[in-house]
Amino acid sequence: MSLPLPRSDRRRRPTPRSHRPPDNARRNATFQGGKDARRVGNIPPFPSKPPASARQSPAAAAAAHSRLASAARGAMQPDANSPSLRLARVAAHLNPQRPQMEEEGAPALRPAACRAKGGAPGFKVAILGAAGGIGQPLSMLMKMNPLVSVLHLYDVVNTPGVTADVSHMDTGAVVRGFLGAQQLDAALTGMDLVIIPAGLPRKPGMTRDDLFNKNAGIVRILCEGVARCCPDAIVNLISNPVNSTVPIAAEVFKKAGTYNPKRLLGVTTLDVVRANTFVAEVLGVNPRDVNVPVVGGHAGVTILPLLSQVTPPSSFTQEEIKYLTNRIQNGGTEVVEAKAGAGSATLSMAFAAAKFGDACLRAMRGEGGIVECSYVASQVTELPFFATKVRLGRGGAEEILLLGPLNEFERVGLEAAKKELSESIQKGIAFVNK
Repeated sequence: MSLPLPRSDRRRRPTPRSHRPPDNARRNATFQGGKDARRVGNIPPFPSKPPASARQSPAAAAAAHSRLASAARGAMQPDANSPSLRLARVAAHLNPQRPQMEEEGAPALRPAACRAKGGAPGFKVAILGAAGGIGQPLSMLMKMNPLVSVLHLYDVVNTPGVTADVSHMDTGAVVRGFLGAQQLDAALTGMDLVIIPAGLPRKPGMTRDDLFNKNAGIVRILCEGVARCCPDAIVNLISNPVNSTVPIAAEVFKKAGTYNPKRLLGVTTLDVVRANTFVAEVLGVNPRDVNVPVVGGHAGVTILPLLSQVTPPSSFTQEEIKYLTNRIQNGGTEVVEAKAGAGSATLSMAFAAAKFGDACLRAMRGEGGIVECSYVASQVTELPFFATKVRLGRGGAEEILLLGPLNEFERVGLEAAKKELSESIQKGIAFVNK
């Protein structure tokens, strides 16, 4: 009779392959256990049964299922920061919404989408009349201004092309276009500075007063939009005749209850730019080194250059004074005649408007000592509006400066200017109140 072999001498029979656990299970069985157990590769252990603490009640399981379903539904929604949506926002100006599309219920361009990632910090500026002869070069110059972060271009025609063109400039301002009266409010909402060159230009034989019947209604509509959408914005008004359109704007704002005389500025900088250029020619110096105060208004004899206060101090003969005064007062007519019916002073006006707009932005930023000539509500004379030196600040025209000493030629010119200015101002006020 044979005795059983000791346990150590027994041979282990090989387990049939069909009875072997899967590879993952073998590895888990090998490396599960104590606190020193390690994992091999990226294969985690799979416990056969979750601990009691990890088990969920039926209510908790239902809540978890609900959360998973909500997350799945959210994943189906487009991400606001997805590349496709970002590109769509950036390219929105290439397909601006037409008024007839809005009549069918399509939403207008939203001002909230006007800021894009990467936009420079600064101010939001709107140009009303951006597709016109002044508006196009002015749009380009304001796009170049580093203080502008968002630039809205509005007009009743041709805005898409101007917007696409200007938007290709590699400067920080984000450009958006708005087309037609139904998008006026969207163009103005949230703006810090509104520049208005809208209106018809002068033609040969026309005076600024001839433009009144055409441009007065345009200015009134645009200023009503400003009162609705950005009542605290500073308004730079260029539309001619400025001597009448600024009073029109003031009456519109008064009726809306938003009038702040410090924030309504008639742009007469072109008269100063011309005066600096013509005086520099006579003196033989760089125009950038010359500063000529120009007061009164912005048409014909209402334009009064104070040649006695030129910087640097200079003396002129009577013949030079008459020549310079006449040329400065009729500089617009000189350009209209030179263009022979093909336009008016658009490029130099855009330059002057951009220069004044930059001064306003620098003052809004907090820079001190900025003094420019502007046609504003004033008590310097008995007239309610008058162009004179103003000190610009965060709120617009913070201080209206006095005229200073005048020579005899200038005193005579001042009386002639006030007479015509009074008629133009009353004409503008009557237009709104009729």
